[in-house]
Amino acid sequence: MAEAPSRKVCFVTIGATAPFNSLLSHVFDLQFLEALSKHGYTDLLVQYGREGKALFDRFIQAYPVGSSGRCGLRIHGFDFNKEGLQKEMMLTRADSKSNTAEGMILSHAGSGSIMEALRIGVPLVVVPNPGLADNHQEELARELSRHGYVVASKPDTIADAVPQAEDLRQRLRQWPPVNSHAGHHRHGLAGVMADEMGFVD
Repeated sequence: MAEAPSRKVCFVTIGATAPFNSLLSHVFDLQFLEALSKHGYTDLLVQYGREGKALFDRFIQAYPVGSSGRCGLRIHGFDFNKEGLQKEMMLTRADSKSNTAEGMILSHAGSGSIMEALRIGVPLVVVPNPGLADNHQEELARELSRHGYVVASKPDTIADAVPQAEDLRQRLRQWPPVNSHAGHHRHGLAGVMADEMGFVD
């Protein structure tokens, strides 16, 4: 009988520039942590930014290791990695050598973070930051979700996005590929990104 994976990672990133405390507060909410635990996650790694450190520290102090408020999860965080987040994102990939199951990435809707996360090839949940001046992130998340590349969520619905990410994982494994019959975006993901980012051929 095969040994059950000992590790399954959810990586959360809010990006390098704008604070996103509304997302972070729900990441540390019991409902989200319970959803992760229910779907086999063992680790939560959070890139919380400089302004989010207080939220992270408050949670860690309120719920020390072993307390029920962590829902059995190993929880770690950091402000930002100047070298990029690829190393942290790669922790969500399956690895038979370390007995790690494929996890998920939960990201703000910045185009750079989305592209980097999609290259990893694991389910991606995208959460637009409502605190930004325009609705560009909202449009991008909506279009990528409509074409089946990501799960779009709001900060207060990320617990519901966990099972949706598991469904997306199954769809990503199916053939033909996601969006293979889309007429308008016959160039696939590149077409969606180009349209929403304002680039044209």
